[in-house]
Amino acid sequence: MTARLLLDEHYSEDIAAALRDAGHDVVAAVADPGQGGASDPELFQRAAADERRIVTENIKDFRPLLLQAVAAGSPAAPLLLVPPRRFPRGRGDRTAAIVAALRVWLDRPDAGQRPLEDWLT
Repeated sequence: MTARLLLDEHYSEDIAAALRDAGHDVVAAVADPGQGGASDPELFQRAAADERRIVTENIKDFRPLLLQAVAAGSPAAPLLLVPPRRFPRGRGDRTAAIVAALRVWLDRPDAGQRPLEDWLT
């Protein structure tokens, strides 16, 4: 089983397009009129309903949403957390570095069975 990803709004459509070109099911919130500008809880609920894992560096807001959903037995969107220090904003090759790291993660044979909270390295 492969993982389906939803990139949080701070990631460009260019990242999603590059990953789709490599055969992966990835959408970017900024490219979807129904998701762009959505609140974090709305994005979380939408990802859970669409069975997508959220790729985000917004750990402080999405981790509590995941924990609340699990505790309540509600549908939960798994998270792929991106350490901001590993992929700093403003770095010229940030997009390429994130695409490369996501390709490695997506190409794992167990990508679809990773824990609800996983980290991009």
